[in-house]
Amino acid sequence: MYISVTGLRLNTVLSLPVFWRYTLPAMVAARRAPGNLSADARKVGAVHHTLSTWESRAHMRAYLRSPSHARAMPRFAKIATGRVVGWDAAARPEWDEALHRLATQGRDVYG
Repeated sequence: MYISVTGLRLNTVLSLPVFWRYTLPAMVAARRAPGNLSADARKVGAVHHTLSTWESRAHMRAYLRSPSHARAMPRFAKIATGRVVGWDAAARPEWDEALHRLATQGRDVYG
């Protein structure tokens, strides 16, 4: 299985309506995407996180090209900074492990 973790910090509270406008449809699409095993979200401090599990990296990458994700990404690049990390695993990690990997192994995106 492939694990994907993201963390987005909004540049300003005024970005929140845009964030939610694109996040909700993208999360629904992720949960319905072929190969998705789970998709969850959690806010820790000022950072909005996602933790998703996929049958394979190929399934996750196919979702990245989906219309809802493709619509969201250009907007997020303007309103947030973030980090992403992904890895192969035998089981879904707990949130603590996912956030630790994001902090220690993630790469910066959007800014």
